[in-house]
Amino acid sequence: MHHDLTTGKPSSVLWKFCLPLFGSVIFQQLYNVADSFVAGRFIGEQALAAVGNSYEVTLIFIAFAFGCNMGCSVTVAQLFGAKDWKSMKCAVSTAMIMTTVVCLFWMLTGLVFGRQILELLQTPEAILDDSALYLDIYVLGLPFMFFYNLSTGIFSALGDSRTPFFFLSFSSTANILVDILFVTVFHMRVDGVAWATFLCQGISCILAVLAVLRRLKSLPCDQEKGHLFSAHLLKRMLQIAIPSTLQQSFVSVGNLIIQTVINAFGASVIAGYSASVKLNNLVITSFTTLGNGISSYTAQNLGANRKDRIQQGFSAGIRMVWMLCIPFTVAYFFFGHIFLSFFLEDSTGSAMSTGKMFLQILSPFYFIVSAKLVADGILRGTGLMHQFMIATFTDLLIRVGLAIVLSRTSLGATGIWCAWPVGWVIATAFSLLFMNRNYPILRHAHK
Repeated sequence: MHHDLTTGKPSSVLWKFCLPLFGSVIFQQLYNVADSFVAGRFIGEQALAAVGNSYEVTLIFIAFAFGCNMGCSVTVAQLFGAKDWKSMKCAVSTAMIMTTVVCLFWMLTGLVFGRQILELLQTPEAILDDSALYLDIYVLGLPFMFFYNLSTGIFSALGDSRTPFFFLSFSSTANILVDILFVTVFHMRVDGVAWATFLCQGISCILAVLAVLRRLKSLPCDQEKGHLFSAHLLKRMLQIAIPSTLQQSFVSVGNLIIQTVINAFGASVIAGYSASVKLNNLVITSFTTLGNGISSYTAQNLGANRKDRIQQGFSAGIRMVWMLCIPFTVAYFFFGHIFLSFFLEDSTGSAMSTGKMFLQILSPFYFIVSAKLVADGILRGTGLMHQFMIATFTDLLIRVGLAIVLSRTSLGATGIWCAWPVGWVIATAFSLLFMNRNYPILRHAHK
């Protein structure tokens, strides 16, 4: 079922559309959380560090999958809003071709240079082999990750956030069970954790792609057969996809640099960071996914020439993410040790202290960064990608630069965590400024 996001009260429309997206991101994060949970609790601290260390590399692949997702989603949403079914179907097939090429490139790169990348990150020798093994298996599953993300982007463009939620809730729950099965029953180690993710992500991908193809067949069909590929639509998608990919890629590269700085503090700090950053990523990814939903909402209304609803959507989006901020902030700031204990056995060790400090420093600033991600959703949905990139790169440069500088002071690893809020505050100011400055232009642009 597809849904028109251009009619109805904006706040009600966004709540109905975005709540399943929020549920989906919870289950999506369970893939990585499950890996870390099983590695930390059933294998050991070094296995947790290995999985966490490899995860920073996988963020590069995720960045390109995200770019393909956004380029397709925004373009398809605009065509859906305009009821241009023929062009919309061509955009989907064009996106699939583009995604295939990008995925094959990164599979080859990962399989050939994965270990060298880990060595460049100054991965400690004690966890290098496990990190490389986990990464190699992850790379083999890249087609599943790329095409699942593309499928969810298409569903979002059609106003359907429930279908991917059902697929993902099933497969991610299965992933936890298979993780535990492979490690505890078959006595596998990091490879068991990786193969479980490969298997369950593959299931969700296949189901999602089949559902997309079925959904497209249900849409009105022109008598004249459409094209499978359009250079014009590819260019249109790349105008969204390239900035989105660059944004995510540079953020990933920045995280890799930060990971290198963290690696110098040893396995305990790496493990503490690996556990706490998974919890933090759950929050940030939730906000980002809701921002993506706002992009689809914005793009549909832009395609339908309902620009008056965009500002209303922003206000509703802010109220929505701030309601989510409250429980996350309270939980992480006051009870972070309870959540960290899912990954770390030693409640008094250095890893636990590191994780608690990370969460207590970052969690009060969730209200600020969530506002940025909602504004970014508006900027992407309206095609204001230059402004979006400026705000994002500002956050990245400040965060990486301060992490390097402060880690060399008496603050040590704590200085690294302090860099996050500074970058968030300044970048949020930029995103809100650009959105407010350009909103009057939206009423006359993109006609």
